[in-house]
Amino acid sequence: MFSTVLIFVIIFAYIFEFINGFHDTANAIATSVYTKALSPKRAIILAACMNFVGALVSEKVAMTISQGIVNVCLDIYVIMAALIGAILWNLFTWWRGIPSSSSHALIGGLIGASIVYTAGTENIIWSGVLEKVVIPLFTSPLVGFLIGFLFMKSIFRIFIEWSQRKVNKVFLKLQIFSSAFVAFSHGNNDAQKTMGIITLALITGGILDESTGIPLWVKVTCAITMALGTSLGGWKIMKTMGGSVTKLEPASGFAAQTASAIVIECMTFFGAPVSTTQVITTAIMGVGSAKRATSVKWGIAQNIAVAWVLTLPVAMILGGTACWLIGHMV
Repeated sequence: MFSTVLIFVIIFAYIFEFINGFHDTANAIATSVYTKALSPKRAIILAACMNFVGALVSEKVAMTISQGIVNVCLDIYVIMAALIGAILWNLFTWWRGIPSSSSHALIGGLIGASIVYTAGTENIIWSGVLEKVVIPLFTSPLVGFLIGFLFMKSIFRIFIEWSQRKVNKVFLKLQIFSSAFVAFSHGNNDAQKTMGIITLALITGGILDESTGIPLWVKVTCAITMALGTSLGGWKIMKTMGGSVTKLEPASGFAAQTASAIVIECMTFFGAPVSTTQVITTAIMGVGSAKRATSVKWGIAQNIAVAWVLTLPVAMILGGTACWLIGHMV
């Protein structure tokens, strides 16, 4: 039987997923819009559709969230507090136009709320946090940068004798496919985090057994919610991702999107809830550096990096504070 608190938790989870959709839309479509490979409207429709498809493909990341972060039976309101912390940070960074990580906001909120609830850290699965969160936090952006750099260098070598006009014509078409690929990978990784948090709530509420896995209705509703959020777009963040870090052309946009999608898919295969924002941003930096290091606006990149570092601890504080307040209320 669904309790009132459990229903509220699921509602907050869908709110987070919806915000995640419009917060991270820029990840998939900013470069294709900036290079005029797609109009904003078509790019958003494509991203929404591929987010939906990607969200239904696997559940490894969802299982990491639901079973790999904490090893204690939490009260339902603790999960709600984690979601509130993540939502607050996502809204703040969206308002400021900062491409932060929704993934780490959610995980940080869950860790912070769990620590406050248990009045200690012994129930946090630190090995899981290290392997599935902290290590990918640092390695996936570096790999994204490296693959973007090498991919762009390869394009320079292969198409060195082509005219710029011909290269642009070819890669404007290829960017449609790279946009679809990165939107698919975004749905495949990011949508699963909310699936995992809803599944954790269902297990905590006694509705679901741990061995059951992710229910189909959770997968479908999360996929639809993310697609709806994506359909609204994230124009502030898109501006930062599209052209503020480095000047993009069709070939470099294709390279950045394809490189980041490859990294995200690899991390999803291992069940690591990585930040699509971080991977795509560093891939764009890598692509820009392949032309020349001075083409990357490192000052803006530094500001983005600060947001990455702050996301996990700030979300922990927000989630912990929300847990303390709600705990006193209930």
